Amino acid sequence: MRFITSLTRMWLTRKVRPFTFKNEYDRMLPFGDCEKLGLYIHIPFCKSICNFCPYCKVRYSEKECEKYIDSLIREIHLVGSGHTGRKKVTSLYFGGGTPALAAHRIKEIIDALKEHFIITEGIGLELHPDNVNTEVLQILKDAGITKISIGIQSFCSKYQNILGRKKIDTLAVRSALAAVPFETVSMDFIFALPGQTYDDLKADIDAAFALGANHVAIYPFIDFTFTESSATAMPKKEKRELLDAITRYCLGKGYSRSSIWTFSNEPDAEYSSMTRETFLGFGCSATSLLKEQFKINTFDVEAYCDRIRSGKLATSLTIRFTRRQRMLYWLFWTAYTTRVKASDFESFFGVPLKRMYGFELWLAKRLGFIREHAGTYEMTLKGAFYYHYYENFYTLSYIDKMWGILRKEAFPKRIKL
Repeated sequence: MRFITSLTRMWLTRKVRPFTFKNEYDRMLPFGDCEKLGLYIHIPFCKSICNFCPYCKVRYSEKECEKYIDSLIREIHLVGSGHTGRKKVTSLYFGGGTPALAAHRIKEIIDALKEHFIITEGIGLELHPDNVNTEVLQILKDAGITKISIGIQSFCSKYQNILGRKKIDTLAVRSALAAVPFETVSMDFIFALPGQTYDDLKADIDAAFALGANHVAIYPFIDFTFTESSATAMPKKEKRELLDAITRYCLGKGYSRSSIWTFSNEPDAEYSSMTRETFLGFGCSATSLLKEQFKINTFDVEAYCDRIRSGKLATSLTIRFTRRQRMLYWLFWTAYTTRVKASDFESFFGVPLKRMYGFELWLAKRLGFIREHAGTYEMTLKGAFYYHYYENFYTLSYIDKMWGILRKEAFPKRIKL
């Protein structure tokens, strides 16, 4: 597994040296020259801790959450004040954790951001099914939220039991969504669970759209080394058959595919914080991707608050990209949308895509992974599966290792991947 990702990294970056993250950061982040900048806010609190979830989270305490939000707002001003005037940005996403546990303070956070940024493409927020009620949704909508993503995972009791989730009150969800509409209502599901069938997954998707969703995200189950889930991932052959079958079903229904595993029944319904060229992240474990660097905040909530209170950023690690490393990162996450435009690559890097990766594009076409039309490279079903397959290797080789270390050590000296 590690051999495959290392070999790919060395080939595409034309360097043997690994990705090296160091315990350093710029006191003033250079985001002013980022043309398509996004924003992300991480709120780590949950009422209960799901055993399959790898993200940075802690059990909810009202006192600790209030203290954290105060620090979060300070961080926004620390970063934002480094730029003169208000910077135009694309979108803002709240993740977690369960951001709706701080619903009463979401407007305050957005107002702090608006002192430094102009948000042009909407604001999204993740929800636990328990938070999908009229009162919470109305608070969020009044605060400026335009998109929501509900972490359903599965409507099937068998898989709810595997994931440690309780039965969802679908009637209450349908009623609340009808009473408080949003531009995008996305529902998240996990696929490739033990024994999961096409009919199981199809039933989940059909139920989501029937309840009022206009967008679904079907994420693969990944068995992180530091999570406590007893479930094991589905074998490769079965996983490919399931992903291909559900993709054909969604496309056959006329749904738009906006990424490897997201589909919508309305053209403008979109929800993705992962496919943005550059972004600033605020909160513990939040990442920032700029033109020449990537940084990640500490996973330790208390250490995060202490750093921010002292007037310093809570950055744990930073990587300064070589040009080829940045190109690889751009291509990897842009390809998540299932298509790459050569003009976008050239606009960002100032050099033609074919000049840098002409052989790789030719080989991908020969292998049946992509097809080209008018300067756009689009994944085939085969290409989408193998992207997913490689992304699984990447996650376990890089993200699993980094997050595993950061869960134990607030500010490690360096990590090589």
